[in-house]
Amino acid sequence: MAEQDKHGVLPTPEFDNPVKLLIVVAPFYRAISDNLVAGAKTQIEAVGGTCEVVEVPGALEVPTAIAMADRQCNFDGYVALGCVIRGETTHYETVCNDSSRAIQLMGLQGLCIGNGILTVENEEQAEVRANPEKMNKGGGAAAAALHLIALSRKWGASRKGVGFKPPSESILLADGSNGSTTA
Repeated sequence: MAEQDKHGVLPTPEFDNPVKLLIVVAPFYRAISDNLVAGAKTQIEAVGGTCEVVEVPGALEVPTAIAMADRQCNFDGYVALGCVIRGETTHYETVCNDSSRAIQLMGLQGLCIGNGILTVENEEQAEVRANPEKMNKGGGAAAAALHLIALSRKWGASRKGVGFKPPSESILLADGSNGSTTA
């Protein structure tokens, strides 16, 4: 059973400045989502961070809410939580694939997101994974977001972003100027 598997876990990052995360949860299975949120909050609070929690109707709406918050608010990172249990139709595949793909695409654009949307075969699997005393996947998703925030701060602090330096920053002449003739 997966509950008994042992996995490597990175040490929790430390922050000089507090972090603020948004937890977006789809509470379709209320007891499971409540456990996921509890695990995520505990992880965030353990590093001195704060969080807000918003609920959306389902797992497909989680990425949309994160994208809206990123455009309109000031969060350091996001935790996506919910549960999709396989049913009798192909809806399961659609929800799992599309929500995961949207979250991954936002991550590739630089958002710090921990994905804790459970995709399971039955409610028993979900309960074990959501339980903070067992697999604690909500805490794991929050930890993933915190690690990404730490990397973002490490790599982006000096230039306010990750990536290439603009030419004006990277070309300096021997006298320390960038060659501009304007005063």
